[in-house]
Amino acid sequence: MLRKLVDYKKLSHEVAARLIEMYPYGYGDEDIIMFKNVHGEIIEAVEVKTDDTIYLVKISKSLASFISNFEDNMERELEDQSESETFESPSDELEPELNNDEEESKWD
Repeated sequence: MLRKLVDYKKLSHEVAARLIEMYPYGYGDEDIIMFKNVHGEIIEAVEVKTDDTIYLVKISKSLASFISNFEDNMERELEDQSESETFESPSDELEPELNNDEEESKWD
């Protein structure tokens, strides 16, 4: 199995969602993995497993904030998507009116 060390800001949506699923209320001391990187620096991370990869997500002060705000951010993204879909629908409604005008002009 592949192991990757990543910052939470660089997570894909799939892995970020998995992180939230695994730690919905945040992470505790027992969830933290500590190790030294190649430069001898101590790294703290939490583990997120997918089918083929184990992600070690670096812990930072803003990771806890990310976890607590993830659902709000996802809701905003979904709202933005639905607004853009709503914006496109009026053009669909105009098309039948144009067809009706064309038919009326044939009868004149």
